[in-house]
Amino acid sequence: MKKNSTASTGIQFYQNQWGTPTHDDQLLFELLTVGTFQVGLGWKMVVNKRDVFLRNFQQMDILKVAAMMPDDVERIMEDPAMIRNPRKINATITNARAIIGIQKEYGSFAAYLWQFVDNQTIEYEYTEASEVPTSSPLSEKVAKELKKKGFKFVGPIVTYMFMKASGLVHDTIIDR
Repeated sequence: MKKNSTASTGIQFYQNQWGTPTHDDQLLFELLTVGTFQVGLGWKMVVNKRDVFLRNFQQMDILKVAAMMPDDVERIMEDPAMIRNPRKINATITNARAIIGIQKEYGSFAAYLWQFVDNQTIEYEYTEASEVPTSSPLSEKVAKELKKKGFKFVGPIVTYMFMKASGLVHDTIIDR
């Protein structure tokens, strides 16, 4: 019973957070991490792991995750509740390190990201759910720039979902 309660807490958190514009670097890191782990998996499975991510990734403390070493990856891989993909675990550590570099250069990860949308949520409108894209020219550009900064698992699709989750982009389906 407790497991379902914890899982529902993760789903509730992300449902309440999804699409809400944020300038909180730690939350942005968490949302990016969820996107990283979601690659190839269902979103519900991944959001149910929020407590597991928080536990294994030092409450999403960017500095602490950036300082993780190979023995930390091994420890995380031993957690039976964790999505045990070493490439995704290492990508999370790499991404924390990349965020630190961006923070030094731009003051914050948020400032860096929000510059791509002129500091305002971009609103897209569609008449049918089937019209909503999985990526966009903007997500392709941002993904390319993130990769240049050293990020991993940030293709255009993951980046578009991350941009939607963090409120940089909002897709609306107009009722007819």
